[in-house]
Amino acid sequence: MTTDSIHKGISFDDQPLGFSTRSIHLGNGTDAETGAIRRPITLANAYALPYDASELNWSSSDLNLYARNGHPNQRYLESKIANLEGSEDAVVLASGVAALAATFTTFLSRGDHAIFSDTTYIAAYRLLNEILPKKYGIETSIVDTSNTQNVQRAIRPNTRLIHIETPANPTLKVSDIATIARYAHDTNPEILVSVDNTFNTPFNVQPIKLGADIVIESLTKYINGHGDALGGSIAASKSVTDQIRFTSQVNYGGVISPFNAWLINRGSVTLPLRMRQHNASAQLIAEHLATHPKVSFVAYPGLKSHPHHDIAASQLVGPDAGYSGVLSFGLQTNHDGYNRFIAALHIVTSAVSLGHDESLIVFLGEDDERQYLYPEAFHQGFLRFAVGLEDADDLIRDLDQALHTI
Repeated sequence: MTTDSIHKGISFDDQPLGFSTRSIHLGNGTDAETGAIRRPITLANAYALPYDASELNWSSSDLNLYARNGHPNQRYLESKIANLEGSEDAVVLASGVAALAATFTTFLSRGDHAIFSDTTYIAAYRLLNEILPKKYGIETSIVDTSNTQNVQRAIRPNTRLIHIETPANPTLKVSDIATIARYAHDTNPEILVSVDNTFNTPFNVQPIKLGADIVIESLTKYINGHGDALGGSIAASKSVTDQIRFTSQVNYGGVISPFNAWLINRGSVTLPLRMRQHNASAQLIAEHLATHPKVSFVAYPGLKSHPHHDIAASQLVGPDAGYSGVLSFGLQTNHDGYNRFIAALHIVTSAVSLGHDESLIVFLGEDDERQYLYPEAFHQGFLRFAVGLEDADDLIRDLDQALHTI
């Protein structure tokens, strides 16, 4: 029988456990009542109280009191995420956007200043560029964080947070996490550096090891991997996660559901296997598209032609890490040509999101509200392609035959 220490990520000898072993065993265990070797789904929203409940802290997340405060399935998943990210603790919330909002609203107050990447997920952009400044009086600066000097110049006496998305969605810009973290902490140790690591996952890059304070993942994507559950995580020190739990989980109500936490924990056991396939297939497809006469550009950090390839390579955690499964590319065509191309695909599905088993593609047209922040090549419309787990040769043949229609 697997020992309980293995389920906590503790090795049985003096050799550390590998990423794949920890992905499988962390957060798992034997159910005491049934002997099942998988954690059950605990759907209760309330739990039995002790004989004298009068002195309980009703906002505690450490006890099983009420599911909004925290629940077993959430905690099982949190123990895995913290270990894989290399952080002291993690808090898991209802979605990736909930994790972003929790980070921003917990640590930013009226009069504070935040710096954020000029290309971010649309909800992060709206939170930082519109909602927080207009509703809460928080100052924000949009910065091309792929140039570390821009970040250094943007730091102010009231800067409290620097939020980096790398690789950026959907332009695939890469930022130097270690250098930005050093600039921030040398200027003011109280500045928090948060990194949205959704495209990379901890299999490829571990920002905590590079000096980041907070790592945010949309668990909905690669860590779940099956396109059937929403969740978001924040990995950080316990002092940080305790504040987030109190603010955004207990009092804002952003807790993940037990069923979604269970689904994501189940999906995460194959994360290493899936990421190897995503990495390898996306690399092959990016290299193929880069040579195609009907493709105007390809943005993928794994290409040596990518302007930030060397930085991306330097951040990889191991020899089997890669550049993940998302790439963007443009076509030598007009607006209707993009739509004809997508309509001609047989294997690839036209849908948003990424990190699924199946390949997904979306046409981002000329009117995206963040368009003014994108590199020039993106301004005539482009495709974001989330490479799935199908055979790479099949995907390449599907792309090629669709390219013949434009």
